[in-house]
Amino acid sequence: MPSLSAQDVREKFDRFRILVVGRANAGKTTLLQKVCNTTEKPLIFDGKGNKIDVDIVKSSIDRGYHVINKELVFQSNPGFVFHDSCGFEAGGEDEFKKMKEFVSERASTRKLNERIHAIWYCIPMNEYHRAITTAEERFFSECDTKNVPVIAVFTKFDALSAVALGELRRTPGLTRKDIFERTPKRVEEIFANANIWGRLCGTRHPPKNYVCLAEMNIGDTDCGPLLECTTSALGDESLQMLLISTQQTNLELCITYAVKKVAMAYIKRACQESLQVSEDECILVQKEIAKWFPHTGNEMRTIMVLCVSAYWVLAKMKEH
Repeated sequence: MPSLSAQDVREKFDRFRILVVGRANAGKTTLLQKVCNTTEKPLIFDGKGNKIDVDIVKSSIDRGYHVINKELVFQSNPGFVFHDSCGFEAGGEDEFKKMKEFVSERASTRKLNERIHAIWYCIPMNEYHRAITTAEERFFSECDTKNVPVIAVFTKFDALSAVALGELRRTPGLTRKDIFERTPKRVEEIFANANIWGRLCGTRHPPKNYVCLAEMNIGDTDCGPLLECTTSALGDESLQMLLISTQQTNLELCITYAVKKVAMAYIKRACQESLQVSEDECILVQKEIAKWFPHTGNEMRTIMVLCVSAYWVLAKMKEH
């Protein structure tokens, strides 16, 4: 059971901070815009909260200066702070060294508001034949992220659908229906045969998990799987609550963790201790459940709390 409310967690950690790694054109900007539910470009700040002119940052990147320490924040959701690896993948030894230093420092700093909580390593599947380059090999072999989970994000996964369609269309005897029905399975086969995940898992510092994201350039797609995967990988419940209280696009994630962390925990304890369902206990459960719905309006939060509470009570009655 969590002892901290969303407000308590925010006072302790302030904002959820993510390092985004990946080569140019890996779809990183589109990904972050989806997470923050916006089409706007991010604002850029230095480590002291001073806003920086975007043109100055771009000029620094063009000249090869490392700007991984700069903070990218979207106005639609300032609770997220992103850091961009800014192309160390295409750089030399100096860029890689600075990236490692940043990860090492920010993964264990005692300044909680500066600590990174997760790393998203974006690998585009429109280049699946060269998905793992020297940059990926070095990062996962040499970069110890300590307790900060790394999620491999296979972006542009729909590119594999085009490959699969091309192969199936060249297969004699298949109808359009056959091609349509077999495409998803063929995509899975192409991905499995490329052994990208297997190679990453064989490194010294492998990613915690992976997600495949497709059609991020389409308006109604979202990053639900990435948020769910990251939440699960965090392990620490206070950080899970921080991420869930920061994201504002996935109500299902709030419900899942309200059931998992509150309802099911109470059911288990009630069964072990043969507790009766009292009014005070119901109120306590509802308060704990409400912590996982910080960004919903009061009316919606009440509905969600009642739904999860009803699930809890019904499950508890069934056990008895």
